[in-house]
Amino acid sequence: MYAGSRQFLIPGDGGAPPLRALLHYPCAQPAAPTWFGPYELDVSVDAPPAPGRFPLVLLSHGSGGSPLLYRSLSLALARNGYFVALPKHPGNSLGDDELANTVENLRNRPRQLLRLLDALLADPTLGAAIAEEPVTAIGHSMGGYTVLCLAGGEPWTRTRERIGVPHDPRFGALVLMAPACDFFLAPHALQAVTAPILALTAEHDELTPDTHIRAALAGVPDRSRVTIQMVPNAGHFSFLSPFPRAMHHPQFAPAQDPSGFDRKRFHQGLPAKVLQWIGERRGEQCVRAAGIAGL
Repeated sequence: MYAGSRQFLIPGDGGAPPLRALLHYPCAQPAAPTWFGPYELDVSVDAPPAPGRFPLVLLSHGSGGSPLLYRSLSLALARNGYFVALPKHPGNSLGDDELANTVENLRNRPRQLLRLLDALLADPTLGAAIAEEPVTAIGHSMGGYTVLCLAGGEPWTRTRERIGVPHDPRFGALVLMAPACDFFLAPHALQAVTAPILALTAEHDELTPDTHIRAALAGVPDRSRVTIQMVPNAGHFSFLSPFPRAMHHPQFAPAQDPSGFDRKRFHQGLPAKVLQWIGERRGEQCVRAAGIAGL
């Protein structure tokens, strides 16, 4: 199976700015090397989705980031039968980052991801390619904050101000990569989060330390549904796809890793880990649904 690639635009409405997303999905049309800015992707641009319906994954990037920074993971998911949507968060993305570190951004991000989900399911062509089952949400750094909100998290600012965010029961599994969890340290902040969680932390992460993530996720009601795995010797940006060699320089922090960490090798194994975990959760959902149907 090949990976299709398509741009998706949701027009601005009611004061909300336009929302752009990158879509990767299974397709039957052979892929070809295609340049997206400085990145070469092996995709079939604007190809129709393969016949059938595929489980949906939403992937939310970190603060000031972009969808293409997670291309190795999103393409692997698409080639293995998943429909992946990666929004470019207005106000907190590459080239459009004026809302970084604001409460407005903390409120906007979950709403943007929800807008994308609703628009995809309502689209007459793309909606027909998406399976009717719980959505998996993946988030890195502030993307982890974003998906925790939608799964039931109640975030608070560091000045103890409650941030009003939407929740949605359609999110059935979460994969968090170095998530920004400081917003969920208040008592009961994650009490309503019941979706299973795979949290990947980095040993040498000074931005979202492993200890903060573990402290926050201890607040979910069923800790048996939370799996936390520390990636040895990794840094906060190690979850980003490897950058072209020309972008490796000391002034560009996202391309830097702790000494001795092999990002390319890590990303050769990361998709398999995520695919296995998501597949196991889907299997559990099927067993649970069958049990309910048999009552």
